[in-house]
This record gives sequence, structure tokens and C-alpha cells, in this order.
Amino acid sequence: VAVGHVLLAGFMSATIVTSTHQTEELFEDVQHDWVRAQLLSTRNAATTNPFSEWLWGGMQYQLEHHLFPTMPRYRYRLLQPILRKFCAENGQEYRIDGEFALLARNWKMLRDVALAPPRNDAPPTRSD
Repeated sequence: VAVGHVLLAGFMSATIVTSTHQTEELFEDVQHDWVRAQLLSTRNAATTNPFSEWLWGGMQYQLEHHLFPTMPRYRYRLLQPILRKFCAENGQEYRIDGEFALLARNWKMLRDVALAPPRNDAPPTRSD
């Protein structure tokens, strides 16, 4: 029973973490505008009820977390309107999707990667 709980918790954690990161921009070069890089490389989840808010465990506030990593997560909800205003005033997109839309976006990206044809010019993944 304990193994099942660990596997389920791990699956849920991985799903939530990857869905707020994987579908965003990847950078190959150094990003000199740190704030903009954080806004482009993550996305928030708009939770719809107290259970979802609890289930996401603060991970629904990824933009706030990336910009203020040492802030206690219980304060992210208070920071959200301030960050939205900052983005609007500075021409930046505040990226947020509904929780299920975000999960669907992540699933589609994983499916697209899995079905993509191999690239002959790709570097080897192992050195042997």
C-alpha cells in the first residue's frame, strides 16, 4: 500500500511540475533580462476550487515562485495581482491557463515529442 501511495504522489507531483514548465520557451543562450526569462519560461495554473488549490500545493503560482523563490508560498496569492499589474504596465504577458487546459497542453507537447521523427543531425545522447 505504501508503494502505491509513493507512486501516486510521485506521478501527481511530476504531472503538476512538468505542466507548469515544459510547454514554455527553452533558451539556448544566456538571458540577460532575468525577469523576462522567468515570465517566458513558466506558466501559472488557474485553480477552480479549494480542493484544486490544495492539490496543486502552491505550484499553481509558478511565476511568483520563479521571481521570488524564497517567499513563503502562502503569500503567492497576495503577490499575484501585484505581478499581474507589473506585467500589464511593462508589456509582459502574465501566463496563466486553467488547470485542465494546462494539463492538456502538457499532454499534447509530450505526445508531439514522442511522435516526432528522429533527427539524423541530433547529437548522441550517450558517449559510448
